[in-house]
Amino acid sequence: MASNNTLRSYSIIPCFIFVELVIMSGTVLLAYYMECTDLFSVHVQGFFCNDAELMKPYPGTEESSFVPPLILYCVVAAAPTAIIFIGEVSMYVMKSTREALLAQEKTIVTGDCCYLNPLIRRIIRFIGVFAFGLFATDIFVNAGQVVTGGLSPYFLSVCKPNYTGTECRFNHQFIVNGNICTGNPVIVENARRSFPSKDASLSVYSAVYLTMYITSTIKTKSSRLAKPVLCLGTLCSAFLTGLNRVSEYRNHCSDVVAGFILGSAVALFLGICVVNNFKGVHSVTSKQKTEDYRGLPLMTFPRVESPLETLSAQQ
Repeated sequence: MASNNTLRSYSIIPCFIFVELVIMSGTVLLAYYMECTDLFSVHVQGFFCNDAELMKPYPGTEESSFVPPLILYCVVAAAPTAIIFIGEVSMYVMKSTREALLAQEKTIVTGDCCYLNPLIRRIIRFIGVFAFGLFATDIFVNAGQVVTGGLSPYFLSVCKPNYTGTECRFNHQFIVNGNICTGNPVIVENARRSFPSKDASLSVYSAVYLTMYITSTIKTKSSRLAKPVLCLGTLCSAFLTGLNRVSEYRNHCSDVVAGFILGSAVALFLGICVVNNFKGVHSVTSKQKTEDYRGLPLMTFPRVESPLETLSAQQ
């Protein structure tokens, strides 16, 4: 017989292995094919040969950026993971927060010898959902870039069209022929993947998810400014990452804004609808509140005294 702090479940392990791990593996595999292979061809978008918005100088490879992709992806993935892990372990070790944590989470008994304590469950849940959202955001970004084929601000600098040819002879002639470019095909194809901005989307997703975790779980009674400074600093870093993309002529402002909206939407959806604002799944307060109102009627109306009752009372 399970106690009040334990809950017996025989389906949590099979569901985790055969459902959630399969979904996670499929998401990672799809992100790999969209990121590292040529399975999905980029849409060839037309352009004007003298479009001033596409004639910015070529800023160089992504590795030469002020925020290189390798460093950005490592920070985006590692920083929230480390903070969530340290935060959960700290709350479980500290006596002041451990009781509240155990009240929200129950120890799952999956058999005669298998126990999943609240610390392990919360770490796997929060970090697993974060990793899923990170790959999902990357899939959404790559899908948007493949479908739209948005041109980068330096597209004409790497495309190098023949301005003396018949296609670019007239200033207002719209070019739909993708073979007009004489530059490096690899660089030209990368210049067609501008909308939405991947760096802005991934950075703001990580920042919003981490900010929601900090504001929902970490309690700082002695300091009122520590938590806001940490949250605003995280959001500011993501905002500066997007501005860096615009200042280096790697993305348009609209590309960065679209990336911010996409990353924020994914983080808000996962934080609110999936992990329930990082609260426990067995909250005591909600159960008590339901029991308190169980005996009350669904709707009550004020009592109005009828004229017949008034007349009979006077007689």
